[in-house]
This record gives sequence, structure tokens and C-alpha cells, in this order.
Amino acid sequence: MVVTACIGLGANLGDAAGTVRAALSAIGALPGTTLVSASPLYLTLAWGMQAQPDFINAAARVDTTLDAPALLAALLEIERQFGRQRSGEQRWGPRTLDLDLLLYGDAMIELPGLQVPHPRLHERAFALVPLADVAPELRIAGHGTVREAALRVGHDAIRVISG
Repeated sequence: MVVTACIGLGANLGDAAGTVRAALSAIGALPGTTLVSASPLYLTLAWGMQAQPDFINAAARVDTTLDAPALLAALLEIERQFGRQRSGEQRWGPRTLDLDLLLYGDAMIELPGLQVPHPRLHERAFALVPLADVAPELRIAGHGTVREAALRVGHDAIRVISG
């Protein structure tokens, strides 16, 4: 069965824009997965821990036959290939690459290490604004469509840097 899934991408170390672009290609190359669309790249002020470089963020919409845990495992492997080491990492700190499974069809998933829709998605402009470029009509359980949620959050700390 093919499911539409949405992935948030972010990076703020090294060539962050190049890393996000390369990660989009890697996502599109996953088995049973087609990259349907990708948002422009956005420059976003650091969130959580603010004493770090700004982030490059984007979102991808894919069609996949992978189940949600397998898709997440594949995303974590892509992170590792780009140098991310989650162990010992500071929460909300700098990173070479961050891939988050934001939506998986209309599923609500609560598993150890996997929550879909992604927790606090509806509060985060750095995830919602790019997501609205690729999946404005998809629903975030309990929060309406992506477009509606994106309109409710402030956009002051995010701007397009490339299409």
C-alpha cells in the first residue's frame, strides 16, 4: 500500500544548504519511495538553544510503501550517513542533519521513538511553513490542515533562501 508521508529537514553545521539538498536526493532514493515534491530552502533562526548558527529547513512529500517505523529507520540512517551522531547530542543543539517524520498519511502513531503527527508540529513555523509548500491540504490531527496551522504561527524568524 502506498502512503503519502511528509518529512521535515534541517541542518546548521557545515554546508547546511548543500546537506539538505543532498538529503532530499537520498530520501528520493529510498526503496519503495518516490519524492513527490520538496519545498524551497528556508533560513530559520535557531530555536530552543539560540546560541548556534541559523538553520536551513525544508520539507519533503513522498509516496512510500515503507511502513512508518521502517521509514523512520531509513531517515535515521540517512542522518548517520551525513555525520549525525544522536548520542551525546545537546537537545535542540547544532546538527549536521535532522530528519523528522512529520506526517504519515492520516495515521496517529505512538511508539517508542516515533510519534506521528510529530509532537509540537502545529507550533513550529520552521516545520509548518515549508510543509505548507508541499502539503497544505493534509490534516494534522486536532489542528486542522497544514495551511491553517501555518497561518496560526508567526513567520518572523523564517525566510526563503532558494527555490
